[in-house]
Amino acid sequence: MQLEEYLKAGKIAAEVRERVRVKDWIGKSVYDICEEVEGEIKKRGAKCAFPVNASINEIAAHYTAEPDDPITIKDTDMVKIDLGAQINGYIADTAVTVCYDAQFDGLVQAAEEALGKAMSMIKAGVKASDIGRTIETTIKQRGYKPIANLSGHSLEQYTIHAGKSIPNIWSIGGFSLSENSAYACEPFVTTEQGGGFVRNGQIKNIFAINSRKKTKDAEADRLLDFIWEEFNMLPFALRWITKEWEEKQARELLDILIKKKAVQAYPVLIEVNEQRVAQAEHTFIPLEDGVTVTTKNP
Repeated sequence: MQLEEYLKAGKIAAEVRERVRVKDWIGKSVYDICEEVEGEIKKRGAKCAFPVNASINEIAAHYTAEPDDPITIKDTDMVKIDLGAQINGYIADTAVTVCYDAQFDGLVQAAEEALGKAMSMIKAGVKASDIGRTIETTIKQRGYKPIANLSGHSLEQYTIHAGKSIPNIWSIGGFSLSENSAYACEPFVTTEQGGGFVRNGQIKNIFAINSRKKTKDAEADRLLDFIWEEFNMLPFALRWITKEWEEKQARELLDILIKKKAVQAYPVLIEVNEQRVAQAEHTFIPLEDGVTVTTKNP
């Protein structure tokens, strides 16, 4: 276990998240947000573990800015800013919801409280299903709904979703937390009118490598090599490629790689009843007698 790298990535991610929390983003474009937040991660000596997500209102997750994205934040918006820092592939994954409309403060607080209660019960051997129960109970007591088909996840080097899930509802079975393994816990909360589930949207603007198998297209293969060298198995955005290829060509080459199944595209996730969603997230490492929250508040 590379504890030092996990802790360093966590400290950087937490500093950047707290800066995001207090900043006034009204009138800023999602392009500005993503570029600025990614810049802050790099400035502190880490790389981005994935493109910063700036998911607005009923979009729960997986929206990152397109090149020169014109969408701007309004004073009625609820924005989930999900960011990740990595040191040598060891990841800190954390998120905050910024909201400027006081009527939705309770939704944001429910996500934060559920996350806090989950963190306070964690140690090695605790069942993931019991964490889910705590998150669900906390959210429902406040009169809201957890998103049942979104969950936290185990983390490994260069792997953001490493196969194990930390649910946001109680579920039968599941696994027990291992000592000195890294996990992300991320309660997602919607209103009472929400369906409590997400569906895939049309937009797909986050990508990751699936296979390094050659495509027989020389330029597409060059892009595939570039992706592997720059991002390994971690997700990336079109914005990150247009530094090397013009946008039109980058899109065409990505399409080739997706058709050949060398790269996969992740759709945005939308609340089924199009209700607002809030999110809070920490990365943590269970210990025999408690927990190290790598992304705890600085």
